[in-house]
Amino acid sequence: MENKYLTVTALTKYIKRKLSADPHLKNIWLKGEISNFKHHSRGHMYLTIKDDQARIQAVMFAGNNRRLKFKPENGMNVLIRGEIGVFEQFGQYQLYIQQMEPDGLGSLYLAFEQLKEKLHKQGYFNKKHKRILPKFPEHIGVITSPTGAAVRDIITTIKRRYPIVQTTIIPVLVQGVNAPGSIADAINRANKQMNFDVLIIGRGGGSIEELWGFNEEIVANAIFHSNIPVISAVGHETDITISDYVADVRAPTPTGAAEITVPSQLELFDKINTIQRSLTRILTEQITASEKNVKRMTQSYAFRYPEQLIVQKEQELDKHVERLGKSYHREWKRKYESLAHLNSRLLALHPRQQIDRTGKELKQLKKQMHYLMTNHVEQHSDRLQMALEKLSLLNPLETMKRGYAITYSSSGDMIKSVEHVTETDNITVKLADGTLDCHVLDIKEENNGRGE
Repeated sequence: MENKYLTVTALTKYIKRKLSADPHLKNIWLKGEISNFKHHSRGHMYLTIKDDQARIQAVMFAGNNRRLKFKPENGMNVLIRGEIGVFEQFGQYQLYIQQMEPDGLGSLYLAFEQLKEKLHKQGYFNKKHKRILPKFPEHIGVITSPTGAAVRDIITTIKRRYPIVQTTIIPVLVQGVNAPGSIADAINRANKQMNFDVLIIGRGGGSIEELWGFNEEIVANAIFHSNIPVISAVGHETDITISDYVADVRAPTPTGAAEITVPSQLELFDKINTIQRSLTRILTEQITASEKNVKRMTQSYAFRYPEQLIVQKEQELDKHVERLGKSYHREWKRKYESLAHLNSRLLALHPRQQIDRTGKELKQLKKQMHYLMTNHVEQHSDRLQMALEKLSLLNPLETMKRGYAITYSSSGDMIKSVEHVTETDNITVKLADGTLDCHVLDIKEENNGRGE
């Protein structure tokens, strides 16, 4: 009879085999809304796919979600491809996701916006982190494909504008899955060499898929942590990448990057000529002014009559020496009188006089204190003696010495009335010199003048 019953495990395995054998459940295309999303520390994603009337548990293992270009979130509508299976431990069917795309929004565009928001919150786009480009670079590193049109435009423009600068091409992949790692590695290697004044990274125009190598977080991190200023020159002017936001300067095109990096030698020549003309004019004016000054000095009285000028200056010197001597004696006399006045004040305020006066005051205070303390002690001694006498009168032991006694019950309570004792009770009588253990034989109540 017991062979008719299945175990839960056997039933679950049977249902799992049934579902696995159904070809329609091996390749399910599903759309719905994500809820209860959880990204496990091991890389697996657990979520619920729902619509207005139903929901299904789903899981996307790390091997599949590693290729996602966006980050799933609660409330996001998605398009899913997967298969239905049974999770035996809980006996529930669930969807095993193999591919996932945003519903109504391209995955690359969504990934771009998500990474842009993330890096913005981390401060990657903040202007305070932007480095200033050198005005006259000596060595430029160009990180791009060595065979593309972009590198030719950059080299041609740099040689035309500023031929004395050294330019080094650092070849990288600019398209494909290996492009982000290649670009980031080139930026890091350029920083380790530390002989570049500025770096240009970029490529020619293309679709968002072709430019995607410059939209990866690994490239953004390499640009942000670069110690060398970085110019981003990716695609055409309308193409915007994450590298453009993180870089110190964004150029609309590779040619524009070259123009930003180096000055124009023609403009420098024009500026030098302008400065040269200005210096010539300023020097001419200064020479003319100096010639006029020399001419004025040669025609002055000092040059024409030097002996008379010396005699005049010697007379003025004698007057100044005499005035200085009088001033010195007046000042010496004033200081001497001030010193004498201070000395007399010091003698009047000599510490010895202060010490003698303070010693007399101290002796007088000691006498007053001794008198007050003696008087205070005598008063309190009299009060103490009176208190002791009163205390002796109220002492129960003194009363007992006059023949009185105190009785206690067997429980130790003081007996104040015959009502608290019955015949045959044992009581204790406390006398001045000892105690008596007694047995009550009879009780006689006395009125003592009280009314009944």
